[in-house]
Amino acid sequence: MIAIIFIHILTLSSAVKRSPDTHRIGPLIIYTNRKMDTGKVDVTIIGAGLTGLTAAYYLKKDGCKVILIEKNSRTGGVIDTVKEDGFVIETGPNTGVLSHPEVAELFEDLSDGCTLETANPESKRRLIWKSGSWHALPDGLVKAIKTPLFSFGDKFRILGEPFRRKGTNPFETLEELVLRRMGRSYLDYAVDPFISGIYAGNPSYLVTRFALPKLYSLEQNYGSFIKGAIKKGFEPVEPRMKKATKEVFSAGNGLSTLVSALEVSIGKENIILNSKNTSVSLSGNKYIVSTTAVNEAAYFESEYVITTVDAGALEPLLPFISPEELSAITNLEYAKVVQVVLAYKDWQGIDLNAFGGLVPTRENRRILGVLFTSSFFKNRAPEEGALLSVFLGGTKRPGYIDLSDDEIKKIVFEEVSEMFKLSTPQPDICRIFRYQKAIPQYGKTSEKRLEAISGLQDKYPGLILAGGIRDGIGMADRIKQACLIASEISVSKSASETGYY
Repeated sequence: MIAIIFIHILTLSSAVKRSPDTHRIGPLIIYTNRKMDTGKVDVTIIGAGLTGLTAAYYLKKDGCKVILIEKNSRTGGVIDTVKEDGFVIETGPNTGVLSHPEVAELFEDLSDGCTLETANPESKRRLIWKSGSWHALPDGLVKAIKTPLFSFGDKFRILGEPFRRKGTNPFETLEELVLRRMGRSYLDYAVDPFISGIYAGNPSYLVTRFALPKLYSLEQNYGSFIKGAIKKGFEPVEPRMKKATKEVFSAGNGLSTLVSALEVSIGKENIILNSKNTSVSLSGNKYIVSTTAVNEAAYFESEYVITTVDAGALEPLLPFISPEELSAITNLEYAKVVQVVLAYKDWQGIDLNAFGGLVPTRENRRILGVLFTSSFFKNRAPEEGALLSVFLGGTKRPGYIDLSDDEIKKIVFEEVSEMFKLSTPQPDICRIFRYQKAIPQYGKTSEKRLEAISGLQDKYPGLILAGGIRDGIGMADRIKQACLIASEISVSKSASETGYY
């Protein structure tokens, strides 16, 4: 049963001077002469991924003037949905987990523009590859005893898990934790593949306290995974927290509908795309953000600046902060991931009645795992078809991202053909997506990174460093972080205006 508990937890941050040679884009003045006149807003957000969009949405809803700056030609960051020949293809994240109530509330607030879609309950099975075939992760005591995934010794040893002492090392890795409490086979055939699926990372690198804080708290607060899961099951749940159902979610017709709904609500006049050379500077207690859009220089002033960019983009963005002060943040490592989407109009392989399949490292396959997207979301493929997302690379095989398309296709077609018993492995559609900085890795440097973020935000009031550099890597984490930031700014701004500060 401990494996079931563990995996359940796994699947769980005034007037504007104008000159004759200016024109306005929303509240922002675009300047053709590069004079240091400024358009004034309350909050400037840099990065229009899910964090930036959600923060902008709630800030605007609370009456703040917001500008959202994005370097790319569209909003959404890595989220994008493509519809092709009857298939609904996600080019970035495929799913999230309803681990925070803020996710459900965001969809409620945007109900006119998009709908929350949860995964088909019948496809909750998770498959693990072992010794040449797929095995379902056990979901009950009898199956847990019979499964070939875990050794007899570890199955017996798990009976002592509630009586083992809790860990005392705050920097204990996931590998160290699992070996201490559960055993090698649980590490190899439960935790390792799921960490590949979540982080595309290595349990020997990721620190439990930062990578899986809920799991860390379970042991620290209750002394045991089993005892903690049982006791938490009897604890009262606040009505709002019941919205955090832990279900897998997407948006109806693809995640781009969520992005579009946020964009419409924010107002396209408040979003600047194709921005280049964006830089933040200080002017008294205000921030001046300069950027170039449509080949014109733009300058504007705000009390708050929220960055949601990756760690490596912070140094050129914030030149008033020394590289030494930023180094504890900018050294954050990322997993490089290749996603290959395979679409079959007439699926001739094994039954795909599951969420997906994960591949343990020790099995020496060339893929990390496969999501069976058409099995757990509606209308993602024609009735007799199948839509798969295959993942390669990660921290264990970072070089895969540099392979040619033909090399990647060869690997994927061979692996899928063998593992899913396909006589004709060639799909009707094959699309390859590469992500150099797909997933941040929360290792032993995380404490210093979080201290640096907190220290810089204290030193420069109004500067908020957000995004995947802290507070979790999932879509639910991004939404929750954005909601909290927006709420804190709105409360602070309101208190300041009414004289309480």
